[in-house]
Amino acid sequence: MRKLFYAIALFGVLSLTGCTLNKMVKMAEDQNLTVTPNPLEVHADTVAFEMSANLPVKMLKKGKVYSVNTFYKYGENEVALEPIEFKAEDFPNADEQQPKQTKEYAFAYSPAMKNGMLEVQGVASDPKNGKSKETDRMPVAPGVITTSKLVEEVYAPAYADHGYNNQEELIPTRVNFYFVQGSSVLRYSERTSKRGKKLDAFIADKNVTRTVTITGTHSPEGAERINTRLAKDRAESIQSFYKREMKKYDYAGMADSINFITKDVVEDWAIFKDSLATYEGISSEEKSAYLDIVNGPGSYEDKEDKLHKLPTYNKVFRDLYPKLRVAKTEILTVKEKKSDAEISVLSKGIADGSVSADTLSEEELLYGATLTPSLQEKEAIYKAATKKTDSWVAHNNLAAVYVAMAIEGNADKYGDMAMTQLEIASNKQESAEIYANMASVELMRGNPYKAYEHIKKADSMNPSSEMAPGFNGVKGSVEIMLAKYGDAVQSTANAEDNAVNSFNRGLAQVLNKDYQSALTSFKEATEKDSDMGIAYYGAAIANAHLGNEDAVYENLDKAVSADPDLKGKALEDLEFASFVSNEQFRNILK
Repeated sequence: MRKLFYAIALFGVLSLTGCTLNKMVKMAEDQNLTVTPNPLEVHADTVAFEMSANLPVKMLKKGKVYSVNTFYKYGENEVALEPIEFKAEDFPNADEQQPKQTKEYAFAYSPAMKNGMLEVQGVASDPKNGKSKETDRMPVAPGVITTSKLVEEVYAPAYADHGYNNQEELIPTRVNFYFVQGSSVLRYSERTSKRGKKLDAFIADKNVTRTVTITGTHSPEGAERINTRLAKDRAESIQSFYKREMKKYDYAGMADSINFITKDVVEDWAIFKDSLATYEGISSEEKSAYLDIVNGPGSYEDKEDKLHKLPTYNKVFRDLYPKLRVAKTEILTVKEKKSDAEISVLSKGIADGSVSADTLSEEELLYGATLTPSLQEKEAIYKAATKKTDSWVAHNNLAAVYVAMAIEGNADKYGDMAMTQLEIASNKQESAEIYANMASVELMRGNPYKAYEHIKKADSMNPSSEMAPGFNGVKGSVEIMLAKYGDAVQSTANAEDNAVNSFNRGLAQVLNKDYQSALTSFKEATEKDSDMGIAYYGAAIANAHLGNEDAVYENLDKAVSADPDLKGKALEDLEFASFVSNEQFRNILK
């Protein structure tokens, strides 16, 4: 009889538990679930969202647990996520206040997940006996918005500077002539000195000369100072000598192209101070005495009179002053260079083996590669450069050619060839160009994370102004892929001015919720390329967020006219979920 009583009692307890769980499940119909964002969105390669669950008052019973199980279901597959658990002991006021919890979720995205559904299932359970009751699964958020995946990949070859200056360069030749005190006559001893013979030989060679600048000076003492034209006359004396020599060596037709500039430095202590600084005939303390006077108050004459009174004046007058009675001549001649045409022919000859590699310098050979538009010819010349000098610049620039070839096609083959050269180059020297090229190769290989590592290294090395526009385009596209949208806006703003970079900037602005600026960027893209359907598509998305319905239809119409493949995409795109039932929307996408 007692066993029967226990059995009846146990049955009663279980019945009571089942009834309680049934009530909890029934009340769960009134639970409030909020998903943010809704629909879900993918950023980088992750779908992240927040779910908040509010239970009805009195739903949570003593000793019981209510779980909100969450799943993302797509096709025949699903991802089970961590549940939100409400334990009665954690909510002692559940009979008067709604139990609330918020949880952050994230799961890795794959393209098959685009069309799916976030679902939840409530489970009421009794931990003591293991019994549970489940609600039906309920949909709470449809699919995944994939706007971030619209990014256009950008690659750019980064060439290191060849080091060759193909512009006119002027080489200075300097000759000084010295005069006796108070005189501007160029003495025979000066004309026949080593300095005079140097100038004579220079003029005889008929170097292509642009300017001859002659600066006459004087020493500070009275005999020199009183003759106010002395410095000027000394400069003109050298000019007359130079022109006489030009006539002797028959400069007919060349003389008029030379610009003679004569200067005179009068009552100026700068040359004296410079000479005093290198003079070793007196001590530093004695030099200070001179500088105190020269830098102090008074006229030029007053200072010279004070210098006379210094105990070392006679020594300085004897050793230093004669060097101040000078006419300094600087001749700027044009450096001899091969023409671009010569360099181009010779560099191709070196590449095919018909010309000795010693015919050009490394800089000339590397420059020669820039003179041909043919990637195959560039490749041959840079290969020749790697054999000639084995420098990091030659290997990097050969890699840059392979990056350019990979952009045109067969990315796997040329990407691998580029990386081989880049590894050789980086073992010789690190540079922004090497890492920028590595970033393009890794992006081609589908690894934006590795590409970004190289981008950061390149960025830390201050990319040159020449490579920056291409580099910033690569950088901006990678930053969008990694959900660094603010950075991407900045990078693409400083990238090469083309339709793709304008589109990527607009996309980054959409993802950064700056929809009005995005419209400007998309417009710039379509102005550069009127057939860029994806740019019109981006403008439709931005207008959808701004609530500009007519503009959505207008831009979608242009998008699918330029690229009919966008029709199917738009029909499935949750960015346009609120327009799907509209007849005009569906007519555009027929």
